[in-house]
Amino acid sequence: MSILTFCRINLLLLAIISSTFILPVGTAAYYQEFSVIPAFAIPGLICIAAAIFVFALGHRRKFALSPRDAFIIVAAAWIFASLLGAVPFMISGTIPNLADAFFESVSGFTTTGATILSDVEVLPVSINMWRCQMHWLGGMGIVALTVALLPLLGVGGFQLIKAETTGPEKGKVTPKITTTAKILWFMYLALTIIQIILLKLAGLGWSDAVMHTFSTLGTGGFSTKNTSIAAFNSPAVEWICTVFMLLAGVNFSLYYFICTGKKDEILHNSELKGYIVIVAVATAGITIFILGTVPSLGDAIRTAAFQVASIISTTGFASVDFAQWAAGAQMILLALMFIGGCSGSTAGGIKVIRWVVLSKQVTNEMRRMIHPHGVYSLRLNNHPSRKEIVFSVSSFIFIYFVLVFITALIASLSGIDAISSLTASLAIVGNIGPGLGAVGPVENFGFFADGIKWWFSFAMIAGRLELYTMLVFLMPTFWKK
Repeated sequence: MSILTFCRINLLLLAIISSTFILPVGTAAYYQEFSVIPAFAIPGLICIAAAIFVFALGHRRKFALSPRDAFIIVAAAWIFASLLGAVPFMISGTIPNLADAFFESVSGFTTTGATILSDVEVLPVSINMWRCQMHWLGGMGIVALTVALLPLLGVGGFQLIKAETTGPEKGKVTPKITTTAKILWFMYLALTIIQIILLKLAGLGWSDAVMHTFSTLGTGGFSTKNTSIAAFNSPAVEWICTVFMLLAGVNFSLYYFICTGKKDEILHNSELKGYIVIVAVATAGITIFILGTVPSLGDAIRTAAFQVASIISTTGFASVDFAQWAAGAQMILLALMFIGGCSGSTAGGIKVIRWVVLSKQVTNEMRRMIHPHGVYSLRLNNHPSRKEIVFSVSSFIFIYFVLVFITALIASLSGIDAISSLTASLAIVGNIGPGLGAVGPVENFGFFADGIKWWFSFAMIAGRLELYTMLVFLMPTFWKK
């Protein structure tokens, strides 16, 4: 891959992101925040002009990318996108420190939702719009957006999508990857429009409806309110967000199967079954623990369902300060932090499918102990699965826990307690947002030193790209021809 090719792809990506600045610019104009407009216009126009210039130098010929090229492009794309996302914060003066601005931008694009800001309500509406919009762009994948919008780039799109998408199995919904990307983005856009309308009908203003929809479907969790969804004090808003957080945590390919009438693909989906069971059991468990602390059973179910949806989908919204709940309820939420949403969704975490694979493998091992000569295969989606998937899942979870431990150790250097360090690490690596203790739902990450924030930024991108896409650069063999 030549330097020109690398620049063309990444500048194209930055130009596409820059074109989305039109929404915060329009918001700034509507709310008369004219001083903020240059913060978006200047970097946006520079990126678009640079992309046009580099494309004028290139040749329109198709070329294939090797797996190594794909890793380099995707990793660079997320880093450059995060740097671009940080520029409006710095130029506008809302977050003048580079480490803080980059952390906030990475948290936005990776849909983590961890913030360094203690008061988001004083921010210009256009800046809050950009914070939430980053969730929406990063949720489905900024590389997937590029592949969907401009197939004329001539790049091997499947290699890029594989390096960005989540889950142990990478596949196409349709034969053409550009068609797949377009279909997934269409589903995403349709859900976005529906939720915006529902939140508007529930009493939110248009700007709040749009921004909280971006955060919900992107499973990010940035809010325009310091107390998150709790500030609206609306059961209707909570139920709407609960439903759409759960929908965002489902593999988006299943929505395509629904539209095309492939019911068997849904009814036999092992991950979806596991996801539904986990949500139901966790909601019931938390409801029991908090029942005596809320006015009614209905309130308990609503509150429990909201927080379960928020944590398992790694959105990070809060309707209450769950750090004040009983220890049992907090333990359930902590367990959900280790699980995450489904593969192929906008959610983070280890993913339900990996726990399904391991649970089935454990069952097979116990059967083998009872009947040593039996032959047991691991079945997913009602079909025999490849043997290598167990090794793939085991390796991923091992690396995941190693990164969580290292990140927790680094977080502890700030002087916070062990629970705060561990949950901060889970929140960062799993792209969840809030943790417990010093990084609870009503706290923020602003007190950490700049060096720790830089590490957190790396860990968030690694978590969003399922670790290997970033960690592969640490392998000496990667750089050998």
